[in-house]
Amino acid sequence: MYDLWTIPAFPLAGFLVLALAGRWLRRPYAAAVVGVGSVGLSALVALAIAIRFLVAPPEGDAVTQTLWTWIAVGDFRPAVAFYLDPLSLVMVLVITVVGALIHLYSAEYMLGDPGYSRFFAYMNLFVCAMLVLVLADDLVLLYLGWEGVGLCSYLLIGFWYADPANGAAARKAFVVTRVGDAAMALGLFLLFRELGTLNVQEAMARAEAQWPVGSGLAVAAAALLLGGAVGKSAQIPLQTWLPDAMAGPTPVSALIHAATMVTAGVYLVARTHGIFLLAPAVLTVVAVIGAVTILAAGASALTQRDIKRILAYSTISQLGYMFLALGVGAWAAAIFHLMTHSFFKALLFLGAGAVILAQHHEQDIFKMGGLRRRLPVTFTVFVIAGASLAGFPLVTAGFYSKDTLLWAAWASERGGFWLWLAGLVGAFVTSLYVFRLIFVVFLGEPRAPIDHRPGYRIKVPLVILAVLSIVGGFVEIPATLGNLPLFTDLLDRALPAPELAHGGLAGEYALQGLAAAASLAGIALAWVLFVRRPRPEEHPEEFPGIGHRLHRFWLDGWEFDRLYDAVFVRPFLALARINRDDVVDRLYAGLAALAVLGHRAVRVTQNGRLRWYAAALALGTVIVVAWMGLS
Repeated sequence: MYDLWTIPAFPLAGFLVLALAGRWLRRPYAAAVVGVGSVGLSALVALAIAIRFLVAPPEGDAVTQTLWTWIAVGDFRPAVAFYLDPLSLVMVLVITVVGALIHLYSAEYMLGDPGYSRFFAYMNLFVCAMLVLVLADDLVLLYLGWEGVGLCSYLLIGFWYADPANGAAARKAFVVTRVGDAAMALGLFLLFRELGTLNVQEAMARAEAQWPVGSGLAVAAAALLLGGAVGKSAQIPLQTWLPDAMAGPTPVSALIHAATMVTAGVYLVARTHGIFLLAPAVLTVVAVIGAVTILAAGASALTQRDIKRILAYSTISQLGYMFLALGVGAWAAAIFHLMTHSFFKALLFLGAGAVILAQHHEQDIFKMGGLRRRLPVTFTVFVIAGASLAGFPLVTAGFYSKDTLLWAAWASERGGFWLWLAGLVGAFVTSLYVFRLIFVVFLGEPRAPIDHRPGYRIKVPLVILAVLSIVGGFVEIPATLGNLPLFTDLLDRALPAPELAHGGLAGEYALQGLAAAASLAGIALAWVLFVRRPRPEEHPEEFPGIGHRLHRFWLDGWEFDRLYDAVFVRPFLALARINRDDVVDRLYAGLAALAVLGHRAVRVTQNGRLRWYAAALALGTVIVVAWMGLS
């Protein structure tokens, strides 16, 4: 018996305790014990279930646990049921293990904040919602977790709500992701109308049986689901909310970018892969969106000065790699990169948080410097995470997952040269911007005194994530570990293998060498630009002509915010001003005024003079008799 319900139950219990009794938990460590302990217990349960699942795989490589029927209306009977297969198992482990480490880090990072208990309540609910999302056996329950994640992101991004800018960032994230969520909701309505079920496995089986490849219904359903995925995973054109989401506390950024929220879109496409395979045109769009996002977000990361915004654009770019893999049919490769990315991106954000604390909450990298000797542990783990993000060859997890992606983009029947080239150029740009960050922050001369040195609750998660950022990629090295399957072999039980147009070890090793060369070239160029020579980006106004305009264009995120402001926001506000009294209200106000006018007209006839009453009665009688006589 797999007690899958216990995995999200512990974080939910933590949320309820903190929400209902948080004001009585006067000592910070009590709230920390509940907040960290609940997610830690969830991680332990998930690990125990994972070991059992791998050692003695269940029949059909999947386990379903139905708790109760949620809604019963005719044929619509969605259940509160959990489904565990290799895909959801990987997601659960990522969410609980990385989430527990982020919670432990938060116990020290948020110490002294007046909203300490409230912070952990929101974080626990965030983890619970994400676990419900990935374990759901039904798309209705998945949508509940989906919206729960959106709610928690709003609460946590705007956690320091006293600052209006934080509230604006939270609202922006909520509104922009609602665009994708609305598309996804329409997709669910379409699936139920046409297939008669929202159970994930049944829906995919019926779609395959009823819809031919390229069917208009399949294309529409896949496109609507893709809209939801693009919004949650911050892909072009709905990526604008994620950089502003850095307004929340740094542990929130780590949780959103590594273990929850933004990975939901990737998971949705992978989970509903059967529908996407029936819509090859939509899969091509997925790959193109990923390739464009890789390059656009990477270029923006190159120009940022805020340490957290650099990492935010990096996340958008890396999610682009996952969408690229999904689009070419390399489902396992996308999830493999999702897993390794969760390790090194969580480490980068938590390391950035340690730097921000040490530098009096300063986030401008050009006001930092010389932290290599003063924060040796942070420096070491940051280099490991940066190297893994850059795909430093052979020794980092990111190298193996990114190489798998690039090989699939080249060799898959759905791939091609241009998609592979976008990924390769993105690898070069990634190395350049992440080592620009490392060299500027940790090398050179100190520019500010150290305000805070991390304690063990910060250092322990950093060290564990650093180890995972190295060894996490070795699960894909072609060597067996007893009877345990390799990562791709495991995921191939739940996801179809990519259809390769051409292959061979020689070609794969050649492309692997090019990816390694791109990574090393980016690191070398970052060394030349930001260590060997003066740093012009400290004063970007010194860029000449077109260079300055391009720098500004990339810095502002390719002006997407300005475009949306001109096309959507300003026209909407103008209409709101015109309609400030509400046209609909004016209609009802007109009816009320007409009723009042009628009342006044009738009131004139009630003057108390009997001769007028008699005359009116006689006149009325004459009119009625005349009408009846003439008719």
